[in-house]
Amino acid sequence: MTWPLISVIIPTYGREEVLRSTVESVLEQDYPAFEVLVADQTKDHHPETQALLERLAASQQIQLYRLNWASLPGARNYAVERANGEILLFIDDDVELPPGFLQAHARNYQSRSDIGAVAGRVFDRMKLADSRSGLTIEYLPPEAMDPGVAWYYIDLVHTIKPQQVLTARGCNMSFRREVFEKYQLRFDERFRGSAVREESDFCLRIRKTGFKIWYDPEAYLVHLGEETGGCHDISTRSLQYQITFYHNHFLMGLKNLTPWQAMRLYARLFDCHVLGRPPCNKSGSPLKIVSRFGFYLLGFLSALATLIRTGGQDRRIFSLADQSEAPPPTVSSASQELTKKGNRPVETQL
Repeated sequence: MTWPLISVIIPTYGREEVLRSTVESVLEQDYPAFEVLVADQTKDHHPETQALLERLAASQQIQLYRLNWASLPGARNYAVERANGEILLFIDDDVELPPGFLQAHARNYQSRSDIGAVAGRVFDRMKLADSRSGLTIEYLPPEAMDPGVAWYYIDLVHTIKPQQVLTARGCNMSFRREVFEKYQLRFDERFRGSAVREESDFCLRIRKTGFKIWYDPEAYLVHLGEETGGCHDISTRSLQYQITFYHNHFLMGLKNLTPWQAMRLYARLFDCHVLGRPPCNKSGSPLKIVSRFGFYLLGFLSALATLIRTGGQDRRIFSLADQSEAPPPTVSSASQELTKKGNRPVETQL
């Protein structure tokens, strides 16, 4: 069997030891053709992390890109422009990969031509700890394919059967190169902060191409959910975080949903995150409800302002500005030959 070249893309921000273990976990994969791209948005690393990244880049085991801005969708787009793979696989910088992880993603694209994206299973350390022991789901309910309410029914932690899904989780998702080249899709860099819903927005746009998003529980990883670094660039208790959280939900809805779907999404968002009803289970204190309602309104106004200011179009605020500085690397014929032999040719951008 001829395995396709996979570009493993790791955006990172503020990680140290867990980033080192994540990169090493990828490099230990027994897959005949893959490259690793690290889009590093950390200003200053610990010496141990810096030394490891530079050593791996110098030995051409990874491509290392230093970015002087912080945007998760921007880092994804930056790496997309520089990746060579037939499959582009995105993981977080705080994960553990089992043996055969890359093969599990690749098999789906070889078996079906209508699959444009693969959503992998996520053994989320925090969600597994909080869930009922032994909970398993064979098939997601019909509501999980309804963009108005799906976000409260999609469970890629406990679901055990392969099936079509509406979206992937950003820490474990892959795409055909055709999605980016033929359809010119990119992640929307207007999604801010923790970038919650940026992958959902992207998957909703993929579905408009006719491609399916396929969930494969065998393409699983362990998401460690580190409390610092990564998406946690601002405190979850801060005003900025709260407004950003709602901004991103409203932005996804305003861009992709019909008025009826959007109304249902915003109603569930209000019911769960403002009133605190299940599955959010937040405090029912009147003071806290009023406070959360204020963030809800500010988030809506912020998303509306974003659309008005940008003309409603997807924007590449960060990554496009760097295009002239570092053009995408190309794979030479010699590098292609190395790939066929199972090595991982990469070019380093320091």
